[in-house]
Amino acid sequence: MTTPATRTRPAADGAPPRAPRPAGARNGVHAPPAARPAPVARRLFGTDGVRGVANVHPMTAEMALQLGRALAYIVRSGPHRHRIVIGKDTRLSGYMLEQAIASGICSMGVDVMLCGPLPTPGIAFVTHSMRADAGVVISASHNPYQDNGIKFFSRDGFKLPDELELQIERLVLDAGEDDAGAEEFRALRPTATRIGKAKRIDDAIGRYAQFLKTIFPKELTLDGLTVVVDCAHGAAYHVAPAVFEELGAKVIPLNVKPDGKNINDACGAVHPESMARAVKRHGADLGLALDGDADRVILADEHGNVVDGDAIMALVGRDLLARRALAKKTVVATVMSNLGLERALAPLGGKVVRTAVGDRYVVEEMRRSGYSFGGEQSGHLVFLDHVTTGDGVAAGLNVLAVMVREGKPLSELARCFEPFPQALVNVEVREKRPVAELPGVAKAIAAAEKALGAEGRVLVRASGTENKVRVLVEGPDGKRARALADGIAAELRQAIG
Repeated sequence: MTTPATRTRPAADGAPPRAPRPAGARNGVHAPPAARPAPVARRLFGTDGVRGVANVHPMTAEMALQLGRALAYIVRSGPHRHRIVIGKDTRLSGYMLEQAIASGICSMGVDVMLCGPLPTPGIAFVTHSMRADAGVVISASHNPYQDNGIKFFSRDGFKLPDELELQIERLVLDAGEDDAGAEEFRALRPTATRIGKAKRIDDAIGRYAQFLKTIFPKELTLDGLTVVVDCAHGAAYHVAPAVFEELGAKVIPLNVKPDGKNINDACGAVHPESMARAVKRHGADLGLALDGDADRVILADEHGNVVDGDAIMALVGRDLLARRALAKKTVVATVMSNLGLERALAPLGGKVVRTAVGDRYVVEEMRRSGYSFGGEQSGHLVFLDHVTTGDGVAAGLNVLAVMVREGKPLSELARCFEPFPQALVNVEVREKRPVAELPGVAKAIAAAEKALGAEGRVLVRASGTENKVRVLVEGPDGKRARALADGIAAELRQAIG
């Protein structure tokens, strides 16, 4: 649901970044991304896996079992034992879904390695480092505790491409009638010793924590710095504080007592206000607010001012440019990122390439065109030289490295980013329909685009994870942008609200 006013810039060709690369394709599970084909209607998967209210279709134990069976089926490539890693965040429903999807995987003769609560990027890391055939994360990220989700990673630590997610959909929903091998999928029921088994990886947390510490430059230290770390009662509650502390910082941990239902509750990346207040109260040098699965982060400077993903990309991008460490002098962002990002990078010769919304599409563009850094305004930051997906702790470590290297506080570094006035309105809807089917909405969009001319832009898109439509209007006058966004939102509410 995007308007013609939004354009994605063409990508340049080039060598791939230094992230882990697959040695070769096997059943397509870790094939490198190709140019994106025309979108296909999705029935289960959104922009970040399958998501919904726990114990309500499609987020039921029965569906989780079938998804596990389908994933296990597509990773099988011979008579040897295969392994799939499963991790989760701290939601109450995680127990139910973990057991269900593990049962589905084992029923196909594939073994399971259970990590327990661990950040999404941690599961991606463990999957690749332990040479598993795939990874599963049970999490609804920043959503409230009653929701949950399931997302898959390839053996190389990258999210499954759309094509494989659609293959899983067909196997689960259509019994695979039109797919080669569908009959085998339906009939495959290993017995005796060929049934898969599950075991726990007791040192998964330690493995991931040790990896994170290697991201921070060896010649630098966090000695003397105070860092507030808000873990949103989520998957990073036992990892993030330890990493910063072991690197020398004094850590003020917030929201590290999950009870199954307090994840993201008035805290974390979606609600960074309490983290920002804690920074001022403790006189800290930096504040980090992670979301429930810690794949994104929002920061606060030493004065308690919130620093979002666009500002982080600007200051880190400038540092990489200055050190000639930014591949092709390019940052990859989405259509939601502020025009101020281009302005911040331009003086140093940097540029921005934009993609569809979703960190998976940012990563795909980075891999396809040889870029090394990118992310989203919401705080998904991807350092492809180190990680394969958004990682909030890794992003925080990179920002701290810039602060220590430059000897400057975050407030000074973040001044390089001056946001263009932007209005964002989230409209709850009962159904998601194309703009072309909503004449009143289309008319309001056209009027807004005409009013802005070449000085702004309009973006209207359906959320891939919630029953919402997001209206973004950017222009030189903030009040005018807000009025135009509110006008479009009003038409949306009338049509499908």
